Amino acid sequence: MITEKYDYYSLSRKNVNGRRMYSTPDGLAVPSVTTILDKTKPERDKQALLNWRKRVGEKKATEIVTEAAGRGTRMHKWLEDYVITGELGTPGSNPYSQQSHKMAEIVIEQGLSNANEYWGTEVPLYFPQVYAGTTDCVGVYNGKPAIIDFKQTNKPKKTEWIGDYFMQLCAYGEAHNEVHGTNIQQGVILMCSADFEFQTWTIKGNDFKKHSQNWWKRIGDYYGA
Repeated sequence: MITEKYDYYSLSRKNVNGRRMYSTPDGLAVPSVTTILDKTKPERDKQALLNWRKRVGEKKATEIVTEAAGRGTRMHKWLEDYVITGELGTPGSNPYSQQSHKMAEIVIEQGLSNANEYWGTEVPLYFPQVYAGTTDCVGVYNGKPAIIDFKQTNKPKKTEWIGDYFMQLCAYGEAHNEVHGTNIQQGVILMCSADFEFQTWTIKGNDFKKHSQNWWKRIGDYYGA
């Protein structure tokens, strides 16, 4: 259930030349967090993605990406409803719905069981004049304010593969602190794979500061600083 502690502004968004842009209360259009990360992705990461698409073939790669996106959307909807109502609904007979429901159930049992309070889900956030985005969840996790991100994956991830996920957490934390006067210094990733393997990461303290610094470097790259 949501504890309404902050007034979250509704932000409209649109795609402009392949970039997701948000309109913020100050009247400016700013890029999304994911757009900044995508446009400043290191060349080695871009090449790795291209190599993967060549290896599996364009048709198969598109199928994999589309299926993963749908699975992630369904899992997120189950979790969003749970955060709002405190209850996990019933999936019915659709096998895709059943799979995403089971993934959400695992995230709740092994991850959200550590959440003490929810301030919002699908929360729009912005850092004035710089960037904006929507985070999965904001609240208190293991007794400390946190940005909480839900992730699905085709297969388990290694920590060194998900640097962008950590920067995403920091971006939303910094935006929340700037606009709402908080001091969020913790980010949590709750991830479940398609075959129901759960992983979690928590960044705080020096790790949070390090990834925040990396995030601001990427912002500098995006704006050409």
